[in-house]
This record gives sequence, C-alpha cells and structure tokens, in this order.
Amino acid sequence: MTRAITVAALQTSYGEDLQANIDKTIDLIREAADRGAQVILPSELFQGPYFCVSQEEKWFATAHPWREHPCVTALQPVAAELGVAIPVSIFEREGPHYFNSMVMLDADGSALGVYRKSHIPDGPGYQEKYYFRPGDTGFKVWNTRHGRIGVGICWDQWYPETARAMMLQGAEVLFYPTAIGSEPHDKELDTADPWRRAMQGHAVSNVV
Repeated sequence: MTRAITVAALQTSYGEDLQANIDKTIDLIREAADRGAQVILPSELFQGPYFCVSQEEKWFATAHPWREHPCVTALQPVAAELGVAIPVSIFEREGPHYFNSMVMLDADGSALGVYRKSHIPDGPGYQEKYYFRPGDTGFKVWNTRHGRIGVGICWDQWYPETARAMMLQGAEVLFYPTAIGSEPHDKELDTADPWRRAMQGHAVSNVV
C-alpha cells in the first residue's frame, strides 16, 4: 500500500528573542498548512541563532526539559489546531546533561516522545561537543496521523546507519532538521551538493 504525504521544510533566519522566533515559526507553519502540508519541519535549534559557532557558557541557560520546552508547549496547540505533525528541534536539559533533541508532535498536539541527536560534530564553526552529549535514545520512528515518520538531526544524515535504522523500523519519509549552510573554516569549500545527496538518505562522510 502506498500513500501520499505532503511535507514542508521551513527555512528562515532567527535572532536571540525566543518568543519572536517562536512567533515567526508559527506564522510559517500556518502558511505551510494553508498550502496543504501535513508534516511541517522547522529548522534545527530554531529557538535562537545557531550558537555552536563558539564555546560560550551562557547558552546553557537556554536549555529546558523537553516536555516543558517553550518551543514544544507553544507549538502543541498549533499542531492540534491545524491538524499537522511537527518535529520540534530543541536544546534539551535532562538533569545535569544537555542534548540536541527533537520532540515529535502529532496532529492532535500530543508529544509522542523525544529523540536525541546521535552524531555530534566538533570542528571550526560547529563546536557541538562543548554543548551536547551524544544521544541515548537510539534512532526512532513515529506513528503520526499522516504517516510513519523518521527524524534524525543534521549531522546524523552523514551516517548511513541513521537512514537504514529508521527505514528498517518502517519509516515512510525521513526528516533531518538542519541549521547549517556553509563551511566557515574554508570559504572555498562548497558542500551543498553532498548535503543535498545526504538529504536523500545517502551517507556523504567521504565528501573530502
């Protein structure tokens, strides 16, 4: 049996005002839903700018437990109102630990659970190991009203086991919320094409 799932990915810029970022995201979600999208993907860590470009302790104060994260609680009623599923990327605090995480909201607004990013990059412009522990949830697939959805996070897409594990769990479509768009240490290096291939479920760890 096959079925069509209409999806949308949001692409925009964000500043340091959390509420303004949430409001901007909600406006875009509404626009996508008006165009027929059933599953709508905001970008990675849309709660603010991508802060992992450097190591600054102040950003740890912006993490929250996943069930009460402001991005999650703000988008739950939106998902229910519009009848759309939304993978919500967050900076999560779990006790003394911090994760780059995703909370899957179903089309009734319910939070189906959390996935924590497995593959954590560490390099120029992407100092994520300073902020995030490797995820401890394993790869997950979510039964939503609109289909069986697999969601990794950004660098996860460079590793073939991510897509393979989710497909073996019956995923009908894969999502990878992503914040980055350049290689800041080398302006001559353009990895746009390999990233596009990665978004189709292929590993591009051999890009160099």
